[in-house]
Amino acid sequence: QVQLVESGGGLVQAGGSLRLSCAASGRTFGSYGVGWFRQAPGKEREFVARISWSGSSTDYADSVKGRFTISRDNVKNMAYLQMNSLKPEDTAVYYCAARRAYSGSRVEDYDSWGQGTQVTVSS
Repeated sequence: QVQLVESGGGLVQAGGSLRLSCAASGRTFGSYGVGWFRQAPGKEREFVARISWSGSSTDYADSVKGRFTISRDNVKNMAYLQMNSLKPEDTAVYYCAARRAYSGSRVEDYDSWGQGTQVTVSS
């Protein structure tokens, strides 16, 4: 497993942008698939985006497709989620997750999780 720390959340107006970062510990981060998930109050944690260990494959939830971009830098042990055209319904705690050699779209696909970062989009 790796240790993950998210940052970059905050308060933004609708239509604005934020870039979330996920810092990973360990020398083998480049072999881990990464996913971003979010959880709004009273709702279940849901899939947002995922990226393969090499960065060659990405996937997005329909609700964020065309607005969010996931990326990674294996040299820096970092993953990112660029969020553009934010909407109030994007308000949630955003979590970074990782699993060795795999990147799925389910919560149970991952065994390493960060503590989350709050994103609030005002209307």
